Amino acid sequence: MSAVLELVHAIRPMRDVDIAAVLRVERASYEFPWSAGNFHDSIQAGYSAWVYEVGGEIIGHAVLMAIAGEAHLLNITISPDWRRQGLGRAFLHHLLDTARHHHASVLFLEVRPSNTSAIAMYQHTGFEAFALRKGYYPARDGREDALVMRRFL
Repeated sequence: MSAVLELVHAIRPMRDVDIAAVLRVERASYEFPWSAGNFHDSIQAGYSAWVYEVGGEIIGHAVLMAIAGEAHLLNITISPDWRRQGLGRAFLHHLLDTARHHHASVLFLEVRPSNTSAIAMYQHTGFEAFALRKGYYPARDGREDALVMRRFL
């Protein structure tokens, strides 16, 4: 007889007490991570901020801003140790549902053109690229453009 441990997956609203764990994931994921203040301000502003937990451990986070019939995905991150398991796509579907709940008709996001795995996930989920923001992101050698993508809901 073998026992297989099933870890419980949960997506729940982010709280200020989660920020230290969120920062560990953020810093492990990006060369230019968001700050604690960015997350705190997002929560205080009433943005839709979420954490993804597996077995009680925060392994991902997201921030969505919804206003005037549209939504903007400001941040979605899964820990490098948990990628390529479909968790990002599941999280993205939760955020699409959240945007719909806020009566958004479209969800926008920006992504680095160098982040080909994220672009592939967004395209697979129905997003289309429609614009380029020049010099949007900080980069090691100056600035990197942002590919602007959207999905109608």
